[in-house]
Amino acid sequence: MKRLFSLFLFTFLIFSSAAEARVYLDVNAPTLVQIPIVLPSWKAVDKTPPSLPAKVYEILENDLAFSGFFRVINFNSLPAHLQKKEGIPSTLYLQEWMPANGEILLAGEITLESEGLNLKLKFHLFDLIEQKHLVGKQYEGPVQNLRTIVHRMADEVILQLTGERGVNTTKIAYVSLQSGNKEISVSDIDGANIKQVTRNQSINVSPAWTPDGKKIAFTSYLKRNPDLYLTDLDGKNLTRFLSFPGLNTSPSWSPDGKQIAVMLGKDGKSEIYLVDAGGGNPRRLTHGHGNEASPTWSPDGKWIAFVSDRSGSPQIYVMSAEGSEVRRITFEGNYNTQPSWSPKGDRIAFNGRVGGRYTIFTIQPDGAGLQRLTSAAGDNENPAWSPDGRYIAFSSTRTGSPKIFITHANGFAPRPLTQGKGGELSPAWSRRFDQ
Repeated sequence: MKRLFSLFLFTFLIFSSAAEARVYLDVNAPTLVQIPIVLPSWKAVDKTPPSLPAKVYEILENDLAFSGFFRVINFNSLPAHLQKKEGIPSTLYLQEWMPANGEILLAGEITLESEGLNLKLKFHLFDLIEQKHLVGKQYEGPVQNLRTIVHRMADEVILQLTGERGVNTTKIAYVSLQSGNKEISVSDIDGANIKQVTRNQSINVSPAWTPDGKKIAFTSYLKRNPDLYLTDLDGKNLTRFLSFPGLNTSPSWSPDGKQIAVMLGKDGKSEIYLVDAGGGNPRRLTHGHGNEASPTWSPDGKWIAFVSDRSGSPQIYVMSAEGSEVRRITFEGNYNTQPSWSPKGDRIAFNGRVGGRYTIFTIQPDGAGLQRLTSAAGDNENPAWSPDGRYIAFSSTRTGSPKIFITHANGFAPRPLTQGKGGELSPAWSRRFDQ
């Protein structure tokens, strides 16, 4: 995205050997074995204050650990003589890092330039098993963009070792109750850099990202009717997008960005419609006897999953993008809602009611392979996939007030998005900002 790339004045590939490049971790393997990766202390070059390399280290370590691909070996756990080493080693001395018990060494340095206004970050990857240098890169940008630069660097490390870029530069929009009203906020996926988008003191719900990541759509009662709005990420240029009588909510953009599936209540009950990207030319897709809700596109643009109570209770259905070939895919449980189609296309996440509580499940688009992801106390709802299909964000009351959690797609290692008092709902995950 051009907006993100403008943050970086310069990105330079120092060394990369395509002929020798190999994937160190198969992220599609049935069983994931973590790579032990050594992180020595980062070096502060020239007059750079020591607080900056410490901050870089903290963000980088968190990003790599969150990916689930690595077992991060912190410098504090290294042998005493290695704890004192910082910066980028020479390949001539890689042998001395063998006692660290890692397979990969990730080392770097940071320089504060231009009277404290500009950062230069340099990292190098080394294979400790084969005792060789793998790749090195340098990033440069304004000091206020340190977090974004480090997130991008972490994504590059993940790419070099797994063959697939990470998602640390993405963001999550959600409904926040912190102000006493339901307002839309956005944060990085590590919970930092929180920005409140809406401040209208109304009820704002169901955020969704536009395909270019520049705007957020949401339903608001700003003018008393639940209308659909669009706004920039800073809350500016607010536009009322759809305002039919009744509900205007749950927008889901087609993969090509030309159409939007929405839930409209203008017919007296909720139905799924398609509208053009500009909000015009509404075309009704569903014609069942019940209420239809929560459309979500398949990544190939051929199918739409949605909720219908036409069978007597809310269940997940799939139909073609033209509204034909409707089929029900959930049959266990009497309350299944909020489908979210994986970007990989292989599974649909949804929440179902079990024993009076809501929990997150995934299922194949043909209705096979039902898997339960959450088992903790409380309600777990509103699943939203990461753009690489490897993580799911959801809202949970397991610790009291609802908070956004992120888990791996198999339910492994859930963690809260933010460390606040809670009151967070309806996560929506952006696409990658480096695309």
